[in-house]
Amino acid sequence: MITRTPDAAALAALCKGEALLSIGGLRAGYGKMEILHGVDLKVGRGQSLCLIGPNGAGKSTMLHAIYGFADVFGGTIAMAGQDVTRLAANDKLARARIGYVLQDNSVFPDMTVEENLWMGGYLMRSSKEARAAAERVLANNARLAERRANKAGVLSGGERRLLEISRALIMDPDVILVDEPSIGLEPRYIDMVFQLLGELQHDGKTIVMVEQNAKKGLEFADIGYVLVNGELAMAGTGDELVVDESVGRLFLGG
Repeated sequence: MITRTPDAAALAALCKGEALLSIGGLRAGYGKMEILHGVDLKVGRGQSLCLIGPNGAGKSTMLHAIYGFADVFGGTIAMAGQDVTRLAANDKLARARIGYVLQDNSVFPDMTVEENLWMGGYLMRSSKEARAAAERVLANNARLAERRANKAGVLSGGERRLLEISRALIMDPDVILVDEPSIGLEPRYIDMVFQLLGELQHDGKTIVMVEQNAKKGLEFADIGYVLVNGELAMAGTGDELVVDESVGRLFLGG
């Protein structure tokens, strides 16, 4: 059931089992500017959650705050019951097992596909470990494996997005934050990217995404949150929100 201004109990009801990632009363922003005003979030292992809302609602700031790229003024962020609120970004990846796929094109164009994947293991103890992890990722992605020796700069937009997501897997995170997976992509590549995300979720990864294409994001996600002016305005299953009249009118062009 869709809940307006949902409380912690409503969010817990949408969560499958014990929450893997749990956020309470998060206040965050940049410098002295507070953008998120007491936002809660709960998502279980192997679930997907999509954040939608108007521009400036605080969607990307939510991901930034979880990963350590934004300033946290109050509230808590917990992984598997452990408080990770104040961990730096590197520790969020290495210790809290949270990976992040940036919105902007973040591949290294003059490096090969293989070398880009190695970069995903920069926190590993040795380059040998990073290369072994890259081989494991390539073994599950035939398209990238075929292009392993190609410079990333010659890949299509969709292939670069696949590379960015695959690079985030090198450290084997439990939670993957994905900012605008479909941005700037042709429809066939959008489907390819969401297919990969679906496979990762099937393998037990938890996906938390921001997606401007609200219909596509909600159709994919188990849970949908609507952020407005830095606050959580609505929450429900993705299937419920995608057919809700108010969501359709505001975000789906219906």
